[in-house]
Amino acid sequence: MTSIKATNQPKNVPGHLKWLKDTKVKIMSVDGKNISVYEFRHQKDDVTLTNWAKHLRNHYCADSEIDLLRKGTPHSRSEYLINLKFPDSVNPPGPSIRAGDFGEILIADYLEYLMDYWVPRTHYSDKSIRNESIKGCDIIGFKILKHGQELAADSLAIFEVKTKLSEGKPENRLQEALNDSVKDKTRKAESLNAIKQRLLARNDIELSLIVERFQNQVDHPYKEQFGAAALFSTKGYDSTIISQTDASSHPNRDDLILIIVHGNDMMKLVGDLYKRAADEA
Repeated sequence: MTSIKATNQPKNVPGHLKWLKDTKVKIMSVDGKNISVYEFRHQKDDVTLTNWAKHLRNHYCADSEIDLLRKGTPHSRSEYLINLKFPDSVNPPGPSIRAGDFGEILIADYLEYLMDYWVPRTHYSDKSIRNESIKGCDIIGFKILKHGQELAADSLAIFEVKTKLSEGKPENRLQEALNDSVKDKTRKAESLNAIKQRLLARNDIELSLIVERFQNQVDHPYKEQFGAAALFSTKGYDSTIISQTDASSHPNRDDLILIIVHGNDMMKLVGDLYKRAADEA
């Protein structure tokens, strides 16, 4: 295999992740697994929100490509993003897809900037229908420890994410994420192939080699890290319901990360962030 670069290099942590606070609360699942609880304490900080909005926007469309892509349409940059790229803000299932994308991107940021993985963000821009979610594993992260070497301690992380950002009746979305995570072992090969295919289509040869390193675990051993995360509005979050989570049937139960994130007015935050991402394009 061609030499591949290490992925666990120091990164500048984006400002919005500094709003993610570990509450130090540990909820225990019914089968004895620790569930970490974070509170997202977002603020009215224009610099941070502008940077975050750009980060979000570029998942769907690189700033360098917006004018080329909207050419031939009647749309301004903002209109192009709102009408053709971002999930709809009003018409179902747009709002739930929006919330789901937001949750996946936030947990991908957590995995990349706080857990030192490289997380490709290829599938949002490749959506052919903006109000649909992408099939396969939600988030895959790669960690290669030494440049040009394959080590058994290299790690592949696969996370499933569910969101409930409305303030209605509490639900155990963590259990739903966990149930989906059980399927990731069998979806892994197809998801890795899809990422590699998208990278090769963009001529990102070096990045495709990182994915390639993890496509044959038998001949090229590495560690696997599975995880499930759920995001809530604080008013729609119930720790008692979350404590009923059961991970006993997960094939990687002994090496499993379970995460809760809750915050105030999360759906309003999502709407404001997508609006800013369009307005500032």
